[in-house]
Amino acid sequence: MPRRREVPKRETLPDPAFGSTLITKFINCMMIQGKKSVAEGAFYGSLEMVKDRAKDDPVKVFKKALENVKPILEVKSRRVGGATYQVPVEVPQDRRTSLAIRWLISNARSRSEKTMREKLAAEFLDASNNRGGAIKKKEDTHRMAEANKAFAHYRW
Repeated sequence: MPRRREVPKRETLPDPAFGSTLITKFINCMMIQGKKSVAEGAFYGSLEMVKDRAKDDPVKVFKKALENVKPILEVKSRRVGGATYQVPVEVPQDRRTSLAIRWLISNARSRSEKTMREKLAAEFLDASNNRGGAIKKKEDTHRMAEANKAFAHYRW
């Protein structure tokens, strides 16, 4: 973290296929070792699979999945006296999106399907129907915040 001033946010360009900056951010998070074309291929391939399976607009399914995974509360460690408390705090909007993207990608990678396209498509469909690993992660985060509601007055 810089000491002097706030770091300016970088502007992300919209993706060429759908014109969405959200899709660009997702592809950039998915990318490993700078191989963007591989990540794009996997993402767009998964959207094709979603279109076949859901018989619905794949971008709509993707956005609904992302919206369902976004957390509202999380816990942050706060040291008071000699004790460390898990204090529930509300998640800022940009962090909500980045957490949701991260959780979708990590849970898709840990699935048992064969290719990344299949894994992503299955995770998108599960998340848009409020089930799957990413939704479980969100619920665990909310449950942790709910359990530590007693320490909410330590918020800073």
